[in-house]
Amino acid sequence: MLTDTAVKIVGRSALPAYEIIGFLGVFFCGFLALYAKVRHELKVLWPTQPKKQLLRSCLDLANNLCVVVALRHVSLTLFYILVFLSPMCITVLAAVFLREKIGVRKGLAIVAGFTGVVVAVNPFGTSRQGDWIGFAACMVCVSCFSVNMVWSRVLTRTETPASLAFFSGVVMTAAGGAAMLVHAVPPNWRELGAMAAMGAFCSAGTICFYVAVKHAAASTVSQYHYTQLVTGALLTFLIWRELPTMWMLMGATLIVGAGLYMAVLTKRAA
Repeated sequence: MLTDTAVKIVGRSALPAYEIIGFLGVFFCGFLALYAKVRHELKVLWPTQPKKQLLRSCLDLANNLCVVVALRHVSLTLFYILVFLSPMCITVLAAVFLREKIGVRKGLAIVAGFTGVVVAVNPFGTSRQGDWIGFAACMVCVSCFSVNMVWSRVLTRTETPASLAFFSGVVMTAAGGAAMLVHAVPPNWRELGAMAAMGAFCSAGTICFYVAVKHAAASTVSQYHYTQLVTGALLTFLIWRELPTMWMLMGATLIVGAGLYMAVLTKRAA
């Protein structure tokens, strides 16, 4: 949540999206490498199958680029509402590619989640906190993230979670650096500090996620992600003085309810 807030703050500057992603990759890899160095685990950062990780990392790159674009066009609260459609998309993709069964109850939850997106966006209303560029970027984020997660389930059979995160940071650094060779906007010290904080928050969140998954079930950990709606709405009000609309609250209720119900069904099945 703090990472996304920093992205939205930096995104209001004149820095291109690819430059923000490039700096994020540098700081993210730096903090992860420092953490691994302290724990004497530098070897686990590099993948055993770089070619297979490259596709996943490119999806992560596209996702992060669209996050920057989306947060320039929609409020932080609406962004979280829309991206929480990911669990439904992951379930559908897992059924198609991994042959995981959905069932009637999960199917109804997926329909409710998609309905919640329509309600939250309120396409025919005039009180939207965003535009169609932001909505489209959010949907690309959801698509890339969902495919990424399904592909990661396969890769974790041979790769460490730390290597998945680190290699994505390497690809972001390389792609952003290559784009900056063509055109770059020199950041000021305030923007550079914000991007350093962005990398610190992102790496700290990644590390905490790994620790949480190690000591608790993934379905349990995923349920806590929905607290970002509350904290995101609070930060949106404190920083930008924007309150969620009634349509956003109703859509969020449908999406979060569907996501939690699916998590409960997954936990029972396990």
